[in-house]
Amino acid sequence: MQIEAIFLRELNLPLLRPFQTSFGVTKDRRVVLAEIHSEGLVGWGECTAGEHPHFSEESVDSCWNVIVDELGPMLAAAAPENGGEVPRILNLVRGNRMAKATLENAIWDLEAQRKGISLSQLLGGVRESIVCGVSIGIQPSIAETVEVVAREVAAGYKRIKLKCKPGWDVEVFEKVRDRFPEIALSCDANSAYRLKDADHLASFDNFNLLMVEQPLWYDDFYYHSILQKRLQTAICLDESIRNRRDALAAIEMESCRIINIKLGRVGGFSEAIAVHNAAMERGVPVWCGGMLESGIGRSHNIALSTLENYSLPGDVSASKRYWAEDIIEPEVTVSSEGEIVIPDTPGRGYAVKTDLVERLTVRRHEIRTHELIAT
Repeated sequence: MQIEAIFLRELNLPLLRPFQTSFGVTKDRRVVLAEIHSEGLVGWGECTAGEHPHFSEESVDSCWNVIVDELGPMLAAAAPENGGEVPRILNLVRGNRMAKATLENAIWDLEAQRKGISLSQLLGGVRESIVCGVSIGIQPSIAETVEVVAREVAAGYKRIKLKCKPGWDVEVFEKVRDRFPEIALSCDANSAYRLKDADHLASFDNFNLLMVEQPLWYDDFYYHSILQKRLQTAICLDESIRNRRDALAAIEMESCRIINIKLGRVGGFSEAIAVHNAAMERGVPVWCGGMLESGIGRSHNIALSTLENYSLPGDVSASKRYWAEDIIEPEVTVSSEGEIVIPDTPGRGYAVKTDLVERLTVRRHEIRTHELIAT
């Protein structure tokens, strides 16, 4: 496909409520979008990097710079035939997976539109709907946490994930379990603990958790393998899994029993499919994590979650949980049964509110073939 232009935009989207993890509190989301024009069609990608390089080495600004200076010109000059070619095109640049995913995922969107099929079909999805879970950030009090859980259970979500950290874990789990003894409950530490906390982490077994996500170092397999032997609860790895090779290493070392696949973290759809396949071949279930995406990134996550081995509810919740107005239409909605119906229209299946995107844009850049034109 011949690329005529890549429009890069930064938007400022205020969250409806602050979202707190062990990294800190996010109140506003700086969202970078790639809008790729090719042969009368437009594909959209979203960068999932955070405002600071806390979850990963990448940030909004680092991704912007590497797309403008390196990745965008490479892609515009290459005329990829499909999304699967993009990793090879961008391979000269090491790392920068979230920046690469921003562009690659837009090409997959374009490819699905060219073929007249949904993005889910193009990826090999097998589901007409997906079951949704929800991630609940650290709240001001335990009582407020329990009430938020009650609200999300009433909304139909099939798995509740609680962000945790030292000093905000066991007592929270106890109160939530007392109120909701039957719900599927998990926790996410975002690397907040160390192996010296193993005895404390073993006490999480008392709460019948579906999983404890990324308890130790973000780049570790070895110590997680030691910890997993101490726990009855399954460890799920998130930050540690950057690609298929990492997934194979973690599975071989018995570092985890579940894998969270995030599109940006692994570099886009191509690697996400490879990780999914490697895990499925070895009997390890996967699910799709969220990164406070707008509707564009959320629509990518919905399509990815239709693959066969996405057997656990992901963090693919409704638009209204995060935004007063999302930038897509229709907005993502979750049924009272906790499900999202998969669109069957060509591409992502959700139109972009271009007027709203324009109003929210605070920075932009245009890339045409070999030229960079700042606007």
